Parts: sequence; structure tokens; C-alpha cells
Amino acid sequence: MTRSEHITAAQADTWIHSPDAPTLLDVRTPAEFASTHIAGSINAPIDLIEKDAARIGAAIPNDVLLICRTDNRAHAAAKALAPTMGGKIHVLVGGMTQWEKEHRPVENGQGGPWAMDRQVRTVAGALALSSIAASTIAPKAKWLAGGIGAGLLYAGLSDTCAMAKLLDKMPWNQVNNSPTTETILTALTHKKN
Repeated sequence: MTRSEHITAAQADTWIHSPDAPTLLDVRTPAEFASTHIAGSINAPIDLIEKDAARIGAAIPNDVLLICRTDNRAHAAAKALAPTMGGKIHVLVGGMTQWEKEHRPVENGQGGPWAMDRQVRTVAGALALSSIAASTIAPKAKWLAGGIGAGLLYAGLSDTCAMAKLLDKMPWNQVNNSPTTETILTALTHKKN
């Protein structure tokens, strides 16, 4: 079983321009990837990796650098891919947030939606505030705020977020040509050559 290693943005920036450059897998949603990504990276959303880790892991031709917004999804991808890979797995510490904070080069798309964590905070805050305001007319509405709080607490403790998964399905988060397992495998095959 392959263990994942952490790599800083500075180390990654040097490594991806070297002769032994790793395969770059960006495990964010297609909308996040379309908005901005590291040049040469392949979009392989975490949900596809978790569904077909064996095929995707076996197709990775060398060491891999996993990228997401912060690094949580990259760790989940590393866990899923570890039993299936021969090469080393590296996780970009701080993800795209740290990469961009250090002004490292990115390819920008056509804007795109807000980052998923920002969408979750906005929706949760709006629902909680609305339920408190509504409770002045309908006192039971305050329980919605409690439910949102409980959901956020569970999301923090379990490192999962049902609201993010729901928001990911919304129309504004959909992009044309979202990757499939087959398109990811094709991109990885071309990487070998």
C-alpha cells in the first residue's frame, strides 16, 4: 500500500517543471477546475476516483500529485488510490488556495461559480438568518437554524459535507464536458506516451 506524502507549493512548482514531473490530478469539481487550475493537470473529481479507484490508480504512469482547493479531498483521493498504485502519492499542502496565495502560475477559465466552501457558508448563513427572522412570525422556524448548526457541526467532525454534495448538483455548478472515468483514463494514457 502506497502512503501519501505532503509537498509544498514551492516544491511542487519546481517538481512539475522537472524531467521527472509527476502526473497532476486535480480532484476538485469540474466547475472549480474550469475556473482555475494548474497547467497540465487532469481533472479527476473525487467522486469518480472513489467510484473507480482501481482503474484510475492502475493507469497513473508515475508518481502523482493530488490537488484540491485546500487538501481535504486530495487526502480522500490518496486514501482511495493508495492500494491501486505503484508510484508515490503526493498531496499539495494547502491545495489551490496556497498555490494561488503564493502567486504560482495558473490557467484561468471563464470565471465560474464561487468555491464550494464559500457556497456552503453563504447558503448556511442565509438559511440560519432567514429562519431566525421567520421565527418572529412562526416560532418553530428557529429549529431550521438549529438544524443548519447541527449539520455544520457534523460536517466539521466527520470531514464530509452533505450541503456541498447537494450544491455540486446545482445548475450553476455544472460545466460542459465534465470528465468521466473513460476521459480520465484516456488523459492518463496520453500522459504515458
